[in-house]
Amino acid sequence: MPIVTPYQNSLRFASTIGAGTGTGAAFAVAATAFTDDSGAAATAFPGTFNYYNLYVNGMLQTADTSTISTTAITIPDGDALNDGTPIVVQFVVS
Repeated sequence: MPIVTPYQNSLRFASTIGAGTGTGAAFAVAATAFTDDSGAAATAFPGTFNYYNLYVNGMLQTADTSTISTTAITIPDGDALNDGTPIVVQFVVS
């Protein structure tokens, strides 16, 4: 059984699809295109986290919809969405 830490918190980052670059499988939105919970520009995503959730237009997405690094989130075929579509990435950290 995995050890669960007693303290967990979440960090949220918001942007829009229009901030992304690339096409098809290479479509990605840089971490610097997001704002954090305080409204400040993000510099990077957390390097360690328990898991993350991706919300596109307020809808929670399945795990196969994206991949993430400290510098960007890749959303294959995200370029097919409207530029104004909001995206929120929530990291659960301990």
